[in-house]
Amino acid sequence: MTADNTDRLTRLEILVTEQEKTIEELSGQVAGQWKVIEGMRRKLDALTDRFLVLEEQTAPDIPVTKPPHY
Repeated sequence: MTADNTDRLTRLEILVTEQEKTIEELSGQVAGQWKVIEGMRRKLDALTDRFLVLEEQTAPDIPVTKPPHY
């Protein structure tokens, strides 16, 4: 191998190593964000259930009657 090829190979190896590190960091960030999203989804589901229960408790019972013109 010539010196130019050796230098080129070294630069490529350094680049690959840096990219592997970046990929690992991004993977960790995505995993962390996924945990946050799952937690938020559970909270949203719980709040939705709570809202529906409260809505049912406070909704007035509307009697079914015929309008006066019938």
